[in-house]
Amino acid sequence: MTQQTPQVPQAKPELTEVRNFRDVGGLPTVDGRRVREGRLFRSGHLAHATEADAAFLAGLGLHTIFDFRNASDIKLEGPDVTLPGVRNVNIPLTDPADGAEFWTMVREGELDQLRSALGDGKAAARMASTYRHIITTRTEDHSRVLHALADDSVPALMHCAAGKDRAGLSVAVTLLAVGVERDAIEADYLKSNDPHRRYKIRRSDNSAVGMSQEVMELLSPLFGAHTDYLTAAYDAIERTWGSTEAYLTDGLKLTPATRERLRDRLLTD
Repeated sequence: MTQQTPQVPQAKPELTEVRNFRDVGGLPTVDGRRVREGRLFRSGHLAHATEADAAFLAGLGLHTIFDFRNASDIKLEGPDVTLPGVRNVNIPLTDPADGAEFWTMVREGELDQLRSALGDGKAAARMASTYRHIITTRTEDHSRVLHALADDSVPALMHCAAGKDRAGLSVAVTLLAVGVERDAIEADYLKSNDPHRRYKIRRSDNSAVGMSQEVMELLSPLFGAHTDYLTAAYDAIERTWGSTEAYLTDGLKLTPATRERLRDRLLTD
């Protein structure tokens, strides 16, 4: 595999059709180190990347792109663009059949259906439940990602559809493993709420009624980043493994040597 020389990206890259892109470099660890710039990136899907977008991404010197979308996501948006010399690894973190009817309703349902399914806190509760489910059922997948990063997969880009939930959790787990401060993890996660980063909601009814303010408010918890969701993931770790340390060691099967390799690849000296 031929890699280009990594380049530290400009502070605000002008990516036209790739949402929610950022370098997580600079985040502080509890022991005074920082995530090295140009090593770990995150974004929404790359299916609609323009030639200029692809050229920018190709200039990052990526080794691996981790795509956490499932088959339904890829069918909806399309496969990622191909970047020369970059390995693409698809690790679905949700089952295509899980919630398929629900997401069809989100795209096609009328206002009364949306009120019934999403109102009164139901949308937020569903998202928190999803975060807990991914943490407790996709441990092997997260372990695979972390071991790949420790071995040879850096620089890496992690993405899902919006770059918020599945990619957000995977980035958070990675940052936990190298000792990044939780406040810093949360601050990076919440950047997905910036207007220019948010996923473009796809609805079959793009009329004023179908995209009304009430509809957007009902859908908002599904497409926004909320501290409560990340807290639900942390709570699932505590309830299942007893502590973050036990999660890293027993859940993700990270030995001290693997964690040290991971820190060496991702952190400053």
